[in-house]
Amino acid sequence: MPTVDIYNVDGKVVGSMDLNENVFGVEVRPDVMHEVVVNYLANQRQGTQSTKTRTEVRGGGIKPWRQKGTGRARQGSIRAPQWVGGGVALGPKPRDYRYTLNKKTRRLALKSALSAKVLENEIIVLDAFSCDEIKTKQVASLLKNLNVKEKALIVLPENDKNVVCSARNIAGVDTTFVGAINTYEVLNHTKCIILKDAVTKLEEVYA
Repeated sequence: MPTVDIYNVDGKVVGSMDLNENVFGVEVRPDVMHEVVVNYLANQRQGTQSTKTRTEVRGGGIKPWRQKGTGRARQGSIRAPQWVGGGVALGPKPRDYRYTLNKKTRRLALKSALSAKVLENEIIVLDAFSCDEIKTKQVASLLKNLNVKEKALIVLPENDKNVVCSARNIAGVDTTFVGAINTYEVLNHTKCIILKDAVTKLEEVYA
């Protein structure tokens, strides 16, 4: 069973915590994590790219020269794909890139990502943290006390507007909560700062 230290906002160790091995101690599956990350990124695509075909490009209604007798290759339109300014052959059109994966696969990928972070000592458990007002200085001070200089993900037990708004101006720092956490966010940040209550909720949901 993995054990981690619990820190306070001053960066001091105030205790330790045993993590549920069914969530933070599973076998790391890079193949499953890769599959889920590719799915997540595909689902983020807007799919609004579009190129014009030869029927949509303006002009080209008249045959540029007669079919035979000129010594040149036969042409039917100056808007054919081989012409400069012509249409695009087989170019991209608006489409939906979304597809779904099994719930078990998504859950296994998230648990694998969390377990990998534990193995690499990149999870920091925080006893408690909140902001009375929207103040970037409070989150910056927390990161300094914890000696976090890399990209960091702050995981809250539930959505906290003050913390989210206080952290959003710090480059490389993002926030999420238990109900919205995903594999890509965990893997895309070097450090995961998880509140103690969030750890408890994660274990309740995913154990």
